[in-house]
Amino acid sequence: MDALDRTIVNSLQGGIEICDHPYLVAARALGIGEDELLARVTRLLQGGTLTRFGPMYNADRLGGAFTLAAMSVPEGDFERVAALVNAHPEVAHNYQREHALNMWFVIATESPEGIAAVIEAIQNESGYAIVNLPKLDEYYVGLKLELQ
Repeated sequence: MDALDRTIVNSLQGGIEICDHPYLVAARALGIGEDELLARVTRLLQGGTLTRFGPMYNADRLGGAFTLAAMSVPEGDFERVAALVNAHPEVAHNYQREHALNMWFVIATESPEGIAAVIEAIQNESGYAIVNLPKLDEYYVGLKLELQ
């Protein structure tokens, strides 16, 4: 990442204007062209520097719900269970950790009742228990990138 990439990430993580040409407005604020902004964001995504670029919806405020879930899955069965978990459209992402609870994923549903239904379905399909870790409080942690 160069200094402009860092400036783009710092600027866009705070939000992007909702209008007919949001990338043009963002690019102008950064002093660059829209094509350059889009090319840089695309390069950061394709290179893996950014893993996602898009809106973050607050499911609670929209009437839905989300939770962090964890499972303990034997290494030899991890890929099978990951495929089962990832087949659920309510699963936002799934990742492996080096811990007794080695599979972690986020479930987002249109209603609070939907969480229990997805957890039950995954437990039945996989044969493993899920630890449900719902949000108690919400904190926002911003990321600011500085040139060193």
